[in-house]
Amino acid sequence: MLTIWGRRNSFNVQKVMWLVGELSLDHAHVPLGGAFGGLDDPQFRAKNPHGRIPVIDDEGVVVWESHAILRYLAARHGGEAFWPTDPATRSYTDRWMDWAQTTLQPAFVDGVFMGYYRTPEEKRDWPAIIAAVARCAQHYRFLDGWLADRPFLAGDEPTLADIPAGTTLFRYFSLDIERPSLPNVEAWYARLCERPAYRQHVMVPFDDLKG
Repeated sequence: MLTIWGRRNSFNVQKVMWLVGELSLDHAHVPLGGAFGGLDDPQFRAKNPHGRIPVIDDEGVVVWESHAILRYLAARHGGEAFWPTDPATRSYTDRWMDWAQTTLQPAFVDGVFMGYYRTPEEKRDWPAIIAAVARCAQHYRFLDGWLADRPFLAGDEPTLADIPAGTTLFRYFSLDIERPSLPNVEAWYARLCERPAYRQHVMVPFDDLKG
């Protein structure tokens, strides 16, 4: 049995749960972190010494860090669709996963979502928020150009490449912030919203996270 630790409204947990849903993996989910606490429990720290979510245990194989988990699950359970045997083809996944983690996620999750939504209004650093919104606009315009002639980031079908960046979209399009015209990103988002695993695991209300 696959066990996943982490709260459902965690951005990084949602990446993992989305893939678990796409792969139809039987699993047990243990809410942890945030209002659930438990990150400092010795039993959890024995699984992840960093005390962060998500963490999985797949029949005795314990993995932490969301992108490491994604790659592990895809390699073990994903087959050719989510873990191509050809290294060149698989490199598309790695490129987009690394880009999302190092470029898009800091601008959106750290800069906009944390700095704007999760911070009380009287404590918001507006110059930093405005700069982060502008960086997000730049990154999503880049995605919009890439998606002009393909339905998903790595081609005609959804792959692991779509998960890290695609997980941002529900929150990005839900926040009351300025956004550029992004017809191709919006079409990509609409395609993702058609997927049951995306609706179940990513389109999770986050009102309780508001600062």
